[in-house]
Amino acid sequence: MTRIPEEDRDMMEKAIYLPMVLIVLNRDLQVVEKSPFKLKKPYLELIEETMKEIQRELAAVKKYMKTNKLQVTETKRDDAFTMYMFLYKGYEEYHNYFNPRIRNKVQELMEYYFSKRHPSRKEN
Repeated sequence: MTRIPEEDRDMMEKAIYLPMVLIVLNRDLQVVEKSPFKLKKPYLELIEETMKEIQRELAAVKKYMKTNKLQVTETKRDDAFTMYMFLYKGYEEYHNYFNPRIRNKVQELMEYYFSKRHPSRKEN
């Protein structure tokens, strides 16, 4: 059983996932820059603006964590799982995350940020 309230745990998980989203987007940015797309600019702008938004959110997460004395540290990784130590107001908790779950969450966040930037038009 965890002692960490849901809101704080969500922030701690964002501190895990958002940097991973940035890594993926940065790699994708490099691929698009080197790609033979005829019109690269829209793709580059989409990725760059999304990265800026995620960086702003990550800065807010880090500020929240510092203010509330929260820390997240990766302690162990293997092919299937990654373990993180959550430090919550002096208490240590270890949380094991299934790597495919992490990948799926990163993908879900990417989809969220892309759709947030360009919501579908259902006005008519």
